[in-house]
Amino acid sequence: MFAIIGFVVVIGCVIGGYIGGGGHLDVLWQPLEFLIIFGAGIGAFLVSNPLTVISGVAKSLGIVVKGPKYKKPAYLELLGVLYAVFKLAKTKGDLALESHVEKPGESAIFTQYPTFSHDHHAVEFLCDYLRMLTLGAGNAHELESAMEKELEIHHEEDHAISAALQTFADAAPALGIVAAVLGVIHTMGSITEPPEVLGHLIGGALVGTFSGILVSYGFLAPMASTLGQSFAADSQYLTCIRAGIVAHVQGYAPQVSVEFARKTLGSHVRPTFAEVEEMVQNVGTAD
Repeated sequence: MFAIIGFVVVIGCVIGGYIGGGGHLDVLWQPLEFLIIFGAGIGAFLVSNPLTVISGVAKSLGIVVKGPKYKKPAYLELLGVLYAVFKLAKTKGDLALESHVEKPGESAIFTQYPTFSHDHHAVEFLCDYLRMLTLGAGNAHELESAMEKELEIHHEEDHAISAALQTFADAAPALGIVAAVLGVIHTMGSITEPPEVLGHLIGGALVGTFSGILVSYGFLAPMASTLGQSFAADSQYLTCIRAGIVAHVQGYAPQVSVEFARKTLGSHVRPTFAEVEEMVQNVGTAD
Protein backbone atom coordinates (compact mmCIF):
# COMPACT_ATOMS: atom_id res chain seq x y z
CA MET A 1 0.00 0.00 0.00
CA PHE A 2 2.74 2.45 0.95
CA ALA A 3 4.59 1.57 -2.26
CA ILE A 4 1.62 2.69 -4.35
CA ILE A 5 1.34 5.90 -2.34
CA GLY A 6 5.06 6.48 -2.81
CA PHE A 7 4.88 5.99 -6.58
CA VAL A 8 1.91 8.37 -6.78
CA VAL A 9 3.87 10.97 -4.80
CA VAL A 10 6.89 10.59 -7.11
CA ILE A 11 4.81 11.02 -10.25
CA GLY A 12 2.63 13.76 -8.77
CA CYS A 13 5.54 15.87 -7.55
CA VAL A 14 7.63 15.50 -10.70
CA ILE A 15 4.84 16.08 -13.19
CA GLY A 16 3.10 18.62 -10.98
CA GLY A 17 6.28 20.64 -10.56
CA TYR A 18 6.92 20.50 -14.30
CA ILE A 19 3.42 21.68 -15.18
CA GLY A 20 3.52 24.29 -12.43
CA GLY A 21 6.62 25.76 -14.02
CA GLY A 22 4.82 26.13 -17.34
CA GLY A 23 5.96 22.86 -18.93
CA HIS A 24 3.95 21.07 -21.60
CA LEU A 25 3.19 17.38 -21.10
CA ASP A 26 3.18 16.57 -24.80
CA VAL A 27 6.93 17.20 -24.94
CA LEU A 28 7.50 14.41 -22.40
CA TRP A 29 5.74 11.84 -24.59
CA GLN A 30 8.66 10.39 -26.55
CA PRO A 31 7.82 6.71 -27.22
CA LEU A 32 10.96 6.08 -29.26
CA GLU A 33 13.13 7.35 -26.41
CA PHE A 34 11.30 4.99 -24.07
CA LEU A 35 11.80 2.15 -26.53
CA ILE A 36 15.56 2.72 -26.53
CA ILE A 37 15.84 2.95 -22.72
CA PHE A 38 13.50 0.17 -21.64
CA GLY A 39 14.16 -2.08 -24.61
CA ALA A 40 17.91 -1.96 -24.08
CA GLY A 41 17.46 -2.30 -20.32
CA ILE A 42 15.23 -5.35 -20.59
CA GLY A 43 17.58 -6.88 -23.14
CA ALA A 44 20.58 -6.39 -20.86
CA PHE A 45 18.54 -7.77 -17.95
CA LEU A 46 17.78 -10.94 -19.91
CA VAL A 47 21.40 -11.37 -20.95
CA SER A 48 22.86 -10.89 -17.49
CA ASN A 49 20.54 -13.13 -15.46
CA PRO A 50 19.62 -16.83 -15.52
CA LEU A 51 16.03 -17.91 -15.99
CA THR A 52 15.59 -18.60 -12.27
CA VAL A 53 16.42 -14.99 -11.40
CA ILE A 54 14.30 -13.56 -14.22
CA SER A 55 11.27 -15.58 -13.13
CA GLY A 56 12.07 -14.75 -9.51
CA VAL A 57 11.93 -11.02 -10.24
CA ALA A 58 8.62 -11.41 -12.07
CA LYS A 59 7.09 -13.43 -9.22
CA SER A 60 8.41 -11.05 -6.57
CA LEU A 61 7.00 -7.81 -7.95
CA GLY A 62 3.85 -8.28 -5.89
CA ILE A 63 5.99 -8.11 -2.75
CA VAL A 64 6.78 -4.48 -3.60
CA VAL A 65 3.12 -3.64 -3.08
CA LYS A 66 2.23 -6.12 -0.32
CA GLY A 67 5.46 -5.98 1.70
CA PRO A 68 6.78 -8.89 3.79
CA LYS A 69 4.77 -12.09 3.51
CA TYR A 70 4.69 -12.93 7.22
CA LYS A 71 2.92 -10.79 9.80
CA LYS A 72 2.60 -11.27 13.54
CA PRO A 73 -0.34 -13.75 13.38
CA ALA A 74 1.69 -15.97 11.03
CA TYR A 75 4.56 -16.11 13.52
CA LEU A 76 2.21 -16.87 16.40
CA GLU A 77 0.80 -19.73 14.34
CA LEU A 78 4.31 -20.97 13.55
CA LEU A 79 5.18 -21.07 17.23
CA GLY A 80 2.06 -23.14 17.74
CA VAL A 81 3.21 -25.61 15.09
CA LEU A 82 6.62 -25.91 16.72
CA TYR A 83 5.13 -26.40 20.16
CA ALA A 84 2.78 -29.14 18.93
CA VAL A 85 5.62 -30.94 17.17
CA PHE A 86 8.02 -30.69 20.09
CA LYS A 87 5.34 -31.75 22.58
CA LEU A 88 4.60 -34.87 20.55
CA ALA A 89 8.30 -35.68 20.24
CA LYS A 90 8.87 -35.23 23.97
CA THR A 91 5.95 -37.36 25.04
CA LYS A 92 6.21 -40.17 22.47
CA GLY A 93 9.70 -39.83 21.04
CA ASP A 94 11.02 -38.44 17.76
CA LEU A 95 9.82 -41.51 15.85
CA ALA A 96 6.25 -40.37 16.50
CA LEU A 97 6.93 -37.53 14.05
CA GLU A 98 7.58 -39.88 11.14
CA SER A 99 4.02 -40.05 9.79
CA HIS A 100 3.72 -36.26 9.95
CA VAL A 101 6.96 -35.46 8.12
CA GLU A 102 6.48 -38.12 5.45
CA LYS A 103 3.00 -36.91 4.52
CA PRO A 104 2.71 -33.35 5.82
CA GLY A 105 -0.38 -32.70 3.72
CA GLU A 106 -2.20 -35.36 5.72
CA SER A 107 -0.71 -34.46 9.10
CA ALA A 108 -3.29 -33.87 11.81
CA ILE A 109 -0.87 -31.33 13.31
CA PHE A 110 0.07 -29.29 10.26
CA THR A 111 -3.46 -29.10 8.85
CA GLN A 112 -4.52 -27.21 11.98
CA TYR A 113 -2.32 -24.32 10.88
CA PRO A 114 -3.35 -23.16 7.38
CA THR A 115 -0.78 -20.37 6.92
CA PHE A 116 2.08 -22.72 7.70
CA SER A 117 0.70 -25.74 5.86
CA HIS A 118 0.22 -23.73 2.66
CA ASP A 119 3.83 -22.54 2.70
CA HIS A 120 5.56 -25.32 0.79
CA HIS A 121 9.08 -24.09 1.47
CA ALA A 122 8.57 -23.74 5.24
CA VAL A 123 6.87 -27.14 5.49
CA GLU A 124 9.69 -28.75 3.54
CA PHE A 125 12.33 -27.05 5.69
CA LEU A 126 10.76 -28.17 8.98
CA CYS A 127 9.97 -31.70 7.78
CA ASP A 128 13.43 -32.28 6.33
CA TYR A 129 15.10 -31.65 9.67
CA LEU A 130 12.47 -33.43 11.73
CA ARG A 131 12.99 -36.40 9.42
CA MET A 132 16.67 -36.29 10.25
CA LEU A 133 15.72 -36.56 13.92
CA THR A 134 13.61 -39.64 13.21
CA LEU A 135 16.63 -41.15 11.44
CA GLY A 136 18.80 -40.66 14.51
CA ALA A 137 20.57 -37.35 13.89
CA GLY A 138 20.85 -35.96 17.38
CA ASN A 139 23.87 -33.64 17.28
CA ALA A 140 22.54 -30.11 17.71
CA HIS A 141 25.68 -28.42 16.35
CA GLU A 142 25.71 -30.51 13.17
CA LEU A 143 22.01 -29.89 12.56
CA GLU A 144 22.43 -26.17 13.18
CA SER A 145 25.36 -26.05 10.76
CA ALA A 146 23.31 -27.77 8.06
CA MET A 147 20.37 -25.42 8.60
CA GLU A 148 22.60 -22.35 8.52
CA LYS A 149 24.05 -23.49 5.21
CA GLU A 150 20.59 -23.97 3.73
CA LEU A 151 19.46 -20.57 5.01
CA GLU A 152 22.58 -19.00 3.51
CA ILE A 153 21.75 -20.52 0.12
CA HIS A 154 18.18 -19.26 0.45
CA HIS A 155 19.48 -15.77 1.28
CA GLU A 156 21.81 -15.79 -1.74
CA GLU A 157 18.94 -16.75 -4.03
CA ASP A 158 16.79 -13.92 -2.68
CA HIS A 159 19.70 -11.48 -2.91
CA ALA A 160 20.24 -12.40 -6.58
CA ILE A 161 16.67 -11.31 -7.31
CA SER A 162 16.89 -7.91 -5.60
CA ALA A 163 20.41 -7.36 -6.95
CA ALA A 164 19.24 -8.01 -10.52
CA LEU A 165 16.57 -5.33 -10.17
CA GLN A 166 19.11 -2.96 -8.59
CA THR A 167 21.47 -3.53 -11.54
CA PHE A 168 18.64 -2.61 -13.91
CA ALA A 169 18.12 0.55 -11.86
CA ASP A 170 21.82 1.42 -12.01
CA ALA A 171 21.83 0.98 -15.79
CA ALA A 172 18.74 3.10 -16.51
CA PRO A 173 20.43 6.55 -16.25
CA ALA A 174 23.23 5.46 -18.61
CA LEU A 175 20.70 4.08 -21.08
CA GLY A 176 18.86 7.38 -20.78
CA ILE A 177 22.05 9.11 -21.87
CA VAL A 178 22.29 6.72 -24.82
CA ALA A 179 18.78 7.74 -25.88
CA ALA A 180 19.64 11.43 -25.39
CA VAL A 181 22.83 11.15 -27.48
CA LEU A 182 20.92 9.46 -30.27
CA GLY A 183 18.38 12.27 -30.06
CA VAL A 184 21.16 14.85 -30.35
CA ILE A 185 22.59 13.03 -33.36
CA HIS A 186 19.17 13.18 -34.97
CA THR A 187 18.95 16.87 -34.10
CA MET A 188 22.33 17.61 -35.68
CA GLY A 189 21.06 16.05 -38.89
CA SER A 190 18.28 18.65 -38.86
CA ILE A 191 20.47 21.64 -38.03
CA THR A 192 19.07 23.66 -40.93
CA GLU A 193 15.55 23.49 -39.54
CA PRO A 194 14.00 26.56 -37.88
CA PRO A 195 14.59 27.16 -34.14
CA GLU A 196 11.17 25.91 -33.07
CA VAL A 197 11.80 22.55 -34.77
CA LEU A 198 15.30 22.28 -33.29
CA GLY A 199 13.94 23.15 -29.87
CA HIS A 200 11.39 20.36 -30.08
CA LEU A 201 14.06 17.86 -31.19
CA ILE A 202 16.48 18.87 -28.44
CA GLY A 203 13.69 18.71 -25.84
CA GLY A 204 12.81 15.23 -27.03
CA ALA A 205 16.43 14.15 -26.75
CA LEU A 206 16.66 15.43 -23.18
CA VAL A 207 13.57 13.43 -22.25
CA GLY A 208 15.77 10.34 -22.59
CA THR A 209 18.10 11.49 -19.81
CA PHE A 210 15.15 12.60 -17.71
CA SER A 211 13.31 9.29 -18.13
CA GLY A 212 16.34 7.12 -17.34
CA ILE A 213 17.10 9.00 -14.12
CA LEU A 214 13.46 9.16 -13.01
CA VAL A 215 12.82 5.47 -13.63
CA SER A 216 16.05 4.52 -11.86
CA TYR A 217 15.83 6.58 -8.69
CA GLY A 218 12.07 7.03 -8.54
CA PHE A 219 10.96 3.46 -9.25
CA LEU A 220 13.45 0.65 -9.88
CA ALA A 221 15.93 1.39 -7.07
CA PRO A 222 13.17 1.77 -4.43
CA MET A 223 11.59 -1.46 -5.69
CA ALA A 224 14.91 -3.29 -5.38
CA SER A 225 15.36 -1.92 -1.87
CA THR A 226 11.85 -2.98 -0.86
CA LEU A 227 12.44 -6.48 -2.18
CA GLY A 228 15.69 -6.78 -0.25
CA GLN A 229 14.08 -5.61 2.98
CA SER A 230 11.06 -7.88 2.51
CA PHE A 231 13.26 -10.90 1.81
CA ALA A 232 15.30 -10.14 4.94
CA ALA A 233 12.15 -9.80 7.04
CA ASP A 234 10.64 -13.04 5.72
CA SER A 235 13.88 -14.93 6.35
CA GLN A 236 13.04 -14.72 10.06
CA TYR A 237 10.38 -17.37 9.47
CA LEU A 238 12.91 -20.09 8.69
CA THR A 239 15.35 -18.72 11.26
CA CYS A 240 12.62 -19.12 13.87
CA ILE A 241 12.17 -22.77 12.87
CA ARG A 242 15.91 -23.35 13.07
CA ALA A 243 16.19 -21.92 16.57
CA GLY A 244 13.29 -24.05 17.80
CA ILE A 245 14.68 -27.28 16.36
CA VAL A 246 18.15 -26.65 17.78
CA ALA A 247 16.71 -25.98 21.23
CA HIS A 248 14.57 -29.13 21.02
CA VAL A 249 17.55 -31.28 20.05
CA GLN A 250 19.49 -29.85 22.97
CA GLY A 251 16.85 -31.32 25.26
CA TYR A 252 14.80 -28.30 26.32
CA ALA A 253 11.11 -28.55 27.16
CA PRO A 254 8.69 -27.59 24.36
CA GLN A 255 7.82 -24.28 26.03
CA VAL A 256 11.51 -23.36 26.31
CA SER A 257 12.30 -24.43 22.74
CA VAL A 258 9.45 -22.24 21.49
CA GLU A 259 10.77 -19.36 23.59
CA PHE A 260 14.18 -19.70 21.93
CA ALA A 261 12.40 -19.53 18.57
CA ARG A 262 10.31 -16.52 19.60
CA LYS A 263 13.38 -14.54 20.62
CA THR A 264 14.79 -14.67 17.07
CA LEU A 265 11.91 -12.55 15.74
CA GLY A 266 11.94 -8.82 15.16
CA SER A 267 10.08 -6.71 17.70
CA HIS A 268 7.37 -5.65 15.21
CA VAL A 269 6.30 -9.25 14.48
CA ARG A 270 7.28 -11.01 17.71
CA PRO A 271 4.31 -12.28 19.76
CA THR A 272 4.52 -11.53 23.45
CA PHE A 273 5.30 -14.24 25.98
CA ALA A 274 1.73 -13.99 27.27
CA GLU A 275 0.29 -14.44 23.76
CA VAL A 276 2.39 -17.54 23.20
CA GLU A 277 1.54 -18.89 26.63
CA GLU A 278 -2.17 -18.47 25.95
CA MET A 279 -1.82 -20.08 22.54
CA VAL A 280 0.09 -23.19 23.67
CA GLN A 281 -2.51 -23.96 26.31
CA ASN A 282 -4.92 -24.80 23.49
CA VAL A 283 -2.40 -26.71 21.36
CA GLY A 284 -3.02 -30.40 20.98
CA THR A 285 -0.99 -33.13 19.36
CA ALA A 286 -1.91 -36.05 17.16
CA ASP A 287 -0.42 -39.46 16.74
